[in-house]
Amino acid sequence: MSLKDLDPWGHWIVLALGLIAASLIAHRLFRPVVRRMASWSAVLVGMVHRCDRPLQWALPLAALQLLWEGLPDGLAGASLVQHANGLLLIGALTALGMAGVRGVADGVLARHPDTVANNLTARRVHTQTKVLSRIVSGAVLVAGVAFMLMSFPRARQFGASLLASAGVAGLVVGLAAKSVFGNLLAGLQIALAQPIRIDDVLIVEGEWGRVEEITATYVVLRIWDDRLIIPLGWFSEHPFQNWTRTTADLLGTVFLWVDFGVPLDELRAEARRLCEASANWDRRVCLVQVTDANDKAMQLRVLVSSSDSGANFDLRCEVREGLIDLLRRRHPGALPRLRAEWTAPTAERPAG
Repeated sequence: MSLKDLDPWGHWIVLALGLIAASLIAHRLFRPVVRRMASWSAVLVGMVHRCDRPLQWALPLAALQLLWEGLPDGLAGASLVQHANGLLLIGALTALGMAGVRGVADGVLARHPDTVANNLTARRVHTQTKVLSRIVSGAVLVAGVAFMLMSFPRARQFGASLLASAGVAGLVVGLAAKSVFGNLLAGLQIALAQPIRIDDVLIVEGEWGRVEEITATYVVLRIWDDRLIIPLGWFSEHPFQNWTRTTADLLGTVFLWVDFGVPLDELRAEARRLCEASANWDRRVCLVQVTDANDKAMQLRVLVSSSDSGANFDLRCEVREGLIDLLRRRHPGALPRLRAEWTAPTAERPAG
């Protein structure tokens, strides 16, 4: 497009600038109104908050697209401007759709906080919402990219030419991406069947941890001071333990090996005192029982209850430390000891 072709574009550019300004002003004026109208619903609040920035781009681009449709057919560069604006509009609408999905997810999560004492239902909702929102966002992104490619005539022809070999190409791609699609299907299964949820306590390959995050392809398990990354497909092929499958309340155990002479009544009283002094005890269960014995010592099991996994872990540590301190201070002889019978050797008589 040469300089002499710019004159016919003059009034169109002025109209475009006016439409952009009007769109931004309308967005600024109607934003507080829409926020107030959506304040009664957490889902609508989340959608409005997430869609605010993409809408600032989508409104001017939509107005410009309507303007460019009225360009004369013989105007130089009209088709290029229409195509470029169309691509930008599709991109903005795709971002708007993904933001809307994230807004709905934010609203659902806000309506089900996981900070309550019994958060089993909240964790179920969090797991389903996060996994499904990621899947839907990915689908919206793929659809947006597909629409952008379909706007190019050569891209449509290229896709039609590959249609004949779609069977072989699909087989090759399917074999190459077997693990990826397997993880995506496993994520959908986890979202629907709920074998694990956010904040569940799991034992995986001997590692104790809490589910910190569930993405579309893997699970983040918080173990002590580190994180274990596990593919989603692993959970559909291997057994694992879920301590919070049916309820968020937990019963934790503390095992101690002690001597047979330990005063059990004093230990029971001390365990009760430690539980009552701890904010992590939910006042349901505090038991001390002898669960095993061998030729050297006997095993005590202290069973304590808490409202969630984190509190139960802290309570078990407190009870274990308190009981060991009691034994060390008052009954050091009650700690496990190795018994042996010693017989004095007999003096050998010298040979005659």
